[in-house]
Amino acid sequence: MSIGASGELADVSGLQDLASGDARRRLNRYLVIGMTIVGLIVFTALVSFIWTPYDPTEVDAEARLLEPSTSHVLGADKFGRDVLSQLMWGARTTLFVGVVAVGVAALIGTPLGILAGMFPRWADELVMRSNDLLLAFPALLLAIMFGAVFGASTLTAMLAIGIATVPAFARIARSGTLQVMSREYVLAARAAGRPRFAIARRHVLPNIAPLLIVQSSVAFGIAVLAEAALSFLGFGTRPPNPSWGRMLQESQELLHSAPLLSVWPGLAIALAVLGFNLLGDGLRDHFDPRLDDRR
Repeated sequence: MSIGASGELADVSGLQDLASGDARRRLNRYLVIGMTIVGLIVFTALVSFIWTPYDPTEVDAEARLLEPSTSHVLGADKFGRDVLSQLMWGARTTLFVGVVAVGVAALIGTPLGILAGMFPRWADELVMRSNDLLLAFPALLLAIMFGAVFGASTLTAMLAIGIATVPAFARIARSGTLQVMSREYVLAARAAGRPRFAIARRHVLPNIAPLLIVQSSVAFGIAVLAEAALSFLGFGTRPPNPSWGRMLQESQELLHSAPLLSVWPGLAIALAVLGFNLLGDGLRDHFDPRLDDRR
């Protein structure tokens, strides 16, 4: 009787440990903080579609270099444009560039990675060596080349960042595909004569989706930083559309007289990159239960 009771207690203890592990995965601090920051940025961008304190492109000579006040909460730039309105509009531009760039990278890189992991060795070598060649071109250099050929614009920046991020998605997809292809259920599907496309759709893609989600979050932070750098260099979003990177570029000559003009967009960029990186770390911990013992 006592043995049965002790066994029951052991089972209950095991269930409690399992439940606590699940709770930690659901509520890990990186995921919560990352989702909060990203949610705030997304909310700001959505609000900018229906309301901003001022027109972000409106020039007001009387408000030129105005310090933070009740009329302009974060002040005004050298043209008299409201800084808060520009930041809100810039959040929209940043998220749009990130979504398109990550979408382009995922739509191109994921099929290439699955192709390399499922098909014969010669196809794997062809895809991955081409991938290495593309990886040799940094995103900023590729964007500058695109800007010189096609002209600087938001579309050019999106395409350049997306194409430069393709190798990361291809490597992640290939690694995950190789792991899935060694599973027993995939071997059984191949033995049953299922075509490769059906195996990729039914077994490979759903199993590597968590890896791609984490990579998308990390790539989004990289895209935000790259877009800001391109706009700072003049190869990104063109005037008069507000951009955090161009706000930094326009404020650099006023670092001594109006330093806050560079602080606000710098904080916005840093906060966005931090939020997406924390979100990526949190998603990785959430999808990988083996990391529970590290907390």
